Amino acid sequence: MLTGRESLLRVIGKRRRFLPNRQIVSASTPASTSASASASASTSAPTFSSLKGEIVERDAVEKGSDCGGVAAESVNCPVCDALLPSLDSTIINSHLDYCLAKGKKRKLSQVTLLQLNFSRSKIKVNSISPADKQTEVIPTEPNRIVSSETINNSNDLDSSKEFVDNSHSISLRNNQLIRCTENLVAEATANDNFTSQLLLSGIKEECLDDCDVWKVVFPTSIVGHRYGSREELVPESRIRLSRDPENVKDRNAIKVHYVGFEDDNMLGYIPRELAKYLSPLMDKFHLNFEGSITSLPKDLRAAVAIQIVCKNVELCDEIYSNNNQDFMSLWRDVLHVVELARTNPSGMTRYQHNLALLIQEVLKSNSHLFTNNEMSFLESYDSFPDDSKRLFARLYTRKGPWFRMSNISYPEIANNHQAIKELVEAGYLCSFLSPNELEDNDLEEVLDVLNIDELREALRVLKKKCNHGTRKQDLINLLISLSKDGHCSELQSFVLATTGSCVKVSPLAESLIWRAERLFFLNGEQDLSAFLLVDLGIVKYPAYRCIISEQIFSDRSELLSYEEAIEISQVMVESLDENNTELVLQCIDKSVSRISISSEESKSSTCGSMSAFLSHFSASWVYSKAVLLGVSFFEREKRYIDAINLLKQLLNTFTCDRRRGYWSLRLSVDLEHLGRVDDSLQVAEDGLLDPWVRAGTRIALQRRVLRLGKPPRRWKIPSYSNSVKRKIFEVHIQGRPLNCKTGMKSVFYGEDGERCGVEQLALQYYAGEGGGWKGVHTESGIWLTIFGILMWDVLFADVPNVFRTKFQTAPLDLETDSFYEARKSLIEALLDKIVNGMAEEILITGWESHVGTACRGVNWEKHSLADLRAAVKCIGGSCLASICRHLAQDYRSWSSGMPDLLVWRLHDCYSGEAKLVEVKGPRDRLSEQQRAWLLFLMDCGFNVEVCKVTPAPPVET
Repeated sequence: MLTGRESLLRVIGKRRRFLPNRQIVSASTPASTSASASASASTSAPTFSSLKGEIVERDAVEKGSDCGGVAAESVNCPVCDALLPSLDSTIINSHLDYCLAKGKKRKLSQVTLLQLNFSRSKIKVNSISPADKQTEVIPTEPNRIVSSETINNSNDLDSSKEFVDNSHSISLRNNQLIRCTENLVAEATANDNFTSQLLLSGIKEECLDDCDVWKVVFPTSIVGHRYGSREELVPESRIRLSRDPENVKDRNAIKVHYVGFEDDNMLGYIPRELAKYLSPLMDKFHLNFEGSITSLPKDLRAAVAIQIVCKNVELCDEIYSNNNQDFMSLWRDVLHVVELARTNPSGMTRYQHNLALLIQEVLKSNSHLFTNNEMSFLESYDSFPDDSKRLFARLYTRKGPWFRMSNISYPEIANNHQAIKELVEAGYLCSFLSPNELEDNDLEEVLDVLNIDELREALRVLKKKCNHGTRKQDLINLLISLSKDGHCSELQSFVLATTGSCVKVSPLAESLIWRAERLFFLNGEQDLSAFLLVDLGIVKYPAYRCIISEQIFSDRSELLSYEEAIEISQVMVESLDENNTELVLQCIDKSVSRISISSEESKSSTCGSMSAFLSHFSASWVYSKAVLLGVSFFEREKRYIDAINLLKQLLNTFTCDRRRGYWSLRLSVDLEHLGRVDDSLQVAEDGLLDPWVRAGTRIALQRRVLRLGKPPRRWKIPSYSNSVKRKIFEVHIQGRPLNCKTGMKSVFYGEDGERCGVEQLALQYYAGEGGGWKGVHTESGIWLTIFGILMWDVLFADVPNVFRTKFQTAPLDLETDSFYEARKSLIEALLDKIVNGMAEEILITGWESHVGTACRGVNWEKHSLADLRAAVKCIGGSCLASICRHLAQDYRSWSSGMPDLLVWRLHDCYSGEAKLVEVKGPRDRLSEQQRAWLLFLMDCGFNVEVCKVTPAPPVET
């Protein structure tokens, strides 16, 4: 693995399918300015093909069939998903014959066909005989709220099966509640407003007057099943609900158990939206709910369908007799949530609103970075019908780039083909319908849509042999080479006949949405899925104020240069993956030339106190990462002269950068590789005079000077010699090895006979004959967790420009010197409290206030409050304050390399002692960063040692 590759990948983030500046890399003259390149990129408008034949033809059929009036009186074609009037069977049959005759039938099993909605959308109440006046009947639909006295156990469900199969209906005691709720939901859906306040304003009291709560069986689901303690689910098993008020993610959480196994087996949780109103009913009115599992999903991670009913018959009667308004209000909210989940599943449509919100926020705060045409294009998304919005959001987040139209099917999208047509006309999608519309550079992407059998069939059509063991990519490469040898038209015709019409996200839409995501999240690691994690309650972001007084990108040219740098970096990484050395070298040359052009800008922007973190959004900063990857590439190829030239370029350009220590170290090493020992020594000595050389790289340079600077090169002994050469106390233990192969992690047998690593073996030693210590294998984790909790109010203090989106887990300047400088008074005041023994109190308060909230470095699950309290108590206020100050001053340099183990033992309730241990297995040695930490901890007064684990000699028999 090349050094710098992972860091560059984090900057790149989601790889773009369309790179408008790719041609810049292969330009013959690499010194073209970024401004002109960006201008040419911005003026090149992609062309799109429009849908003609099939979609237009199908659209005509749909419009000609519009005799049903409203969408509620319509059905969906099981082949093309088109809306058809349900009252005219002639049109339905004609349309179905038309679809089947065209050969576009999807691969549908008999079960799939039976599950399709070929009934009217509106509920139709069957005629009621006089004998059944007390029991009205409605057609069954999945997830419909029903009221039944028979659904109280699985046996009752079985006994009613014959009745359901014969009449396709479920007995309902009173359908007035259903009608009222459904009408209300229909109005709310039309207005696209689903807030509980709106629903409450329109509910009618008579909906609840004649409905016994204990007789209403309503559907819901089990979410978070994979986090439960029981892996297997059994259909029709009895379940019950129980509260989980201690849940750190949601105080209203409701757990689902098997009946009789409440203490041991949790199946998952009730959805958050329903638990919000159901939990007060369980807490305040002591209602109990039971039910059964109705069906199991194919995907084990998907929600599990269940139905539940209240079991407190007498208690419900008492509440009704008292006409408790709080209860009625809560119960009404429960029914609303259930009905909304049925008519508009939130998980299926949230992404549509999230994308619209992202676009709106970006255009509102960054309008100066878009042209008028680009703003109009993005604003048009909000004017699309819901189907078009949902389809585009779906396709954008998929891998692609091409998708078969026949395979595009989503349950929340009523008419896929109409949505595709609208998106193509708006320029959000592009398509091809004939071989003439398929461009040569698209052929490889479209071939990826074919499966293995289809690719082999393509080779047979071209009369070429194919080995059955050939990988898919090899088949695609073979077909591409054949297309260049004169088989292009044949191959294109075969592909179109096999795939049918295909669509993909247009280059313009992909580029602008990518830009919007980057401006919204300000990094490449987050995307639209961040919204979903918040919606599902998986991630909770901290509360802070966004005080923005300075734009990250002052003008459009800066943004375009930044985007171009990311594109060139992506091309470089892809070229390395493909072993395309020529293109890698072109990317390196282009990056170096861009850095040279913006040298003065980099110096001025990087040295400012508050501008340091904003420089990470500059093109020169991205190019510097690409150049560093180039250094690793040249070192791997033993091209040390080229690596040295790049390192000198970086050091001359970025004079105020924390990476200067690593650059100086690599420059010294590469010079030594060339036999230039004097130059290597001079570089190391100069590096030690640089205030930006810190932590492990500083120790490494000091050790190099001591090694290379012996007489006669240097006669004077450096002042830091004794400090660097200090001996660190070592402990040696032995264990029975399972494997001690070079390059593999050492595995030993522990004292209990189980397999374990060297860290676990060391913990067992310290817990036993090592002195009765209790501890954890944490490395940097426990320290960063303690730092995050203790410094919470400092991290999320009101500092301008460091918080720009509600999806941050830390301020933007955390890894820069400006973090400490901007909050020095707050930090020092807090450190004084820690020194005075208030660390444990601050830790407890921070834990109780913020547990479960995402924060950089804090791991709520791995470290318990009890362990953290014991560690803080045993470490002592002075030593803990020193560590926190070190991290606050230079979080980037010191957030890694901490000792593996933290062990402690309490003397009484108020005092104890702690020890930090770095564990090394056979053939392992300390890194310079680890040595820097151990020396620093020794200076702070910590008890530190190195535990070396060696294989025990074999026992002779």
